[in-house]
Amino acid sequence: MVAPLKVGIAGLGTVGAEVVRQIEQQSRLLAARTGRAVRVVAVTARSKAKKRDLNLQDVIWAKSPLALANDPSIDCFVELMGGSGEPALSAVEAALRNGKSVVTANKALLARHGVRLAKLAEEHGGALNFEAAVGAAIPAIKTLREGLAGTEIHRVYGILNGTCNYILTRMEQEGLSFAECLKDAQRLGYAEADPSFDVDGHDTAQKLAILASLAFGTKVAQSAVYVEGISSIKPEDLRAAEELGYRVKLLGVAVRTKTGIEQRVHPTMVPRSSSIAQVMGVTNALTIDGEGVPPITLVGPGAGGAATASAVVSDIADVARGLHIAPFGRPVKRLRKTEKAPMMRHEGGYYIRLMARDLPGTAATIAKRLAQQNISIESIVQRHPNGAPEPPQGRGKRNAKAASTLVPVILITYATSEDGVRQALAAVQNDKVITGRPQVIRIEKN
Repeated sequence: MVAPLKVGIAGLGTVGAEVVRQIEQQSRLLAARTGRAVRVVAVTARSKAKKRDLNLQDVIWAKSPLALANDPSIDCFVELMGGSGEPALSAVEAALRNGKSVVTANKALLARHGVRLAKLAEEHGGALNFEAAVGAAIPAIKTLREGLAGTEIHRVYGILNGTCNYILTRMEQEGLSFAECLKDAQRLGYAEADPSFDVDGHDTAQKLAILASLAFGTKVAQSAVYVEGISSIKPEDLRAAEELGYRVKLLGVAVRTKTGIEQRVHPTMVPRSSSIAQVMGVTNALTIDGEGVPPITLVGPGAGGAATASAVVSDIADVARGLHIAPFGRPVKRLRKTEKAPMMRHEGGYYIRLMARDLPGTAATIAKRLAQQNISIESIVQRHPNGAPEPPQGRGKRNAKAASTLVPVILITYATSEDGVRQALAAVQNDKVITGRPQVIRIEKN
């Protein structure tokens, strides 16, 4: 008879407590699927006295995460404390050095120390599983690492942060400002009191760094990801996107290019007909483009106690089965170093919104500066102050009052370079035919 898999859990917050419940509730199913029993035998948390509605009567309480990691009675160490530093780092390292398997949902730890931890797992024979670190219940890690092991990946991109997707959804559907939607997201618990980690794109960047490693065989490096957040997005951008057949999403994109692997996080216009454009609210999604297969899109809850815990339990089940797969899909020595790709080399279509001065020659000046950078325009819309769209020509004579009017001008470019767009807009600003900072949103085609 196979001995039970003995599990120790560090961290009994929302996710940790739910993992304990799911293992208890699904004990028969887990045993049937893995061929052995799975038991939580030890835990540790900041407060033992806190009420958790859990049956921990027969479970050992370790004095610290490090003590739990060094406990010879456990086979699998589950880290659910979070954070890229202590105590999570030392505890995970100790567990791996002791030959234990580790399951974690800690994207910050992996984005910063993933290669180092994977090497320890290889050297000492334990597994390092982290399905819950990206997309919670969405099987993003297993799909890239195992399901598509024989497929060359060209691009992975997705909605990897529910807070940002919720805010952009509300802004689009209700015409609210970013500040209004953020305040409501905080009230509902979708955003933290300090939301900068989410809305500035850093949460998505950590997840993208992990996905890029799996997709392209690179060393995990959050520092290689270009990052922009969503605070600059205005309701007028979302209205324009709808009229032009697009929807705005905060995307994490990793793509193979002629100059290397490009990793970027920024607000993006995607065609409304695309699968990822249909993903609304707090839901997450990941699209994978691979050689010889149509794009695969995975959609599901990207956060939440039950969803995240289900991914953790799935990883524990793999440990019980005896599955030991290279954490990032290949041995550490085969992972290539990656550098941050300069965004100025990026090529693609662009949405540009300018506040132009309603003066003779303004449109011609803008067109001239774009042409100097070999930028071709797919569409252009100029609006009256009352909001009615009008082509930017045939305006006739203007009186003194009209001459001081600012008119929104919206451009969609064909594929061009980031450097060309930035140089053209800098020249337009120097020409003083626009006011304020131009709004630029990249376009991601299907």
